[in-house]
Amino acid sequence: MNGTKILIVEDEAAIADLLAYGLGREGFRTQTARTGAEALREAERFEPDLLLLDWMLPDMSGLDLCRRMTAERNLPILMLTARSDITDKVLGLEFGADDYMTKPFDMREVVARIRTILRRMAQSNRATEEPGEAAAVRFGDVEIAVGERLVRKGGETVELTPKEFDLLMTLHGRRGKIFTRAELLDLVWGYDFAGDTRTVDTHVLRLRKKLDAGDWITTVFGIGYKFEKRED
Repeated sequence: MNGTKILIVEDEAAIADLLAYGLGREGFRTQTARTGAEALREAERFEPDLLLLDWMLPDMSGLDLCRRMTAERNLPILMLTARSDITDKVLGLEFGADDYMTKPFDMREVVARIRTILRRMAQSNRATEEPGEAAAVRFGDVEIAVGERLVRKGGETVELTPKEFDLLMTLHGRRGKIFTRAELLDLVWGYDFAGDTRTVDTHVLRLRKKLDAGDWITTVFGIGYKFEKRED
């Protein structure tokens, strides 16, 4: 993972400098931004592999920035905040963050969390590129370019967050199987989730809305969800 680029979005100079120094010692390339507007500019210029994002920024909410970033690019996000309420954590994850840490933090844990996120992303990418895996899959008027992690509906690109894409592929990969919410949390999020299963419900709702896939991704009441098995 040496050379992996991390964009640090943190308005407190001391914390931003600490993160940049600590991550640099671990072989990561870093760039810092102090505002949401600066982060958007740096994301275009620096093209980071991961975003380390503070919840509170002077010009916009970290949640709003998280939502904009995940809508525009396949970018994993680790959120940092002084807020410790579990509701805030769930909200951050529902807005597209991959993980969440509260301040004050131990630099060793930050590095460990980042490596875990990057490792999971790499495993997910490899899984879509295995020999014999279809280069594209279709259902209805939706086409998924698996290796590129691109989704089109009616020929138009649909922007999915990394977790929305992984959830879609998990459900589609085993059409007809009923997944419990807990199973989807384990398969898609892949770590000891400290919130609740509302995150799965939120992501399924967004997938249905973005892809008009309510007839494909169905609710099995009292259990979870399944992707209908039918002729595509």
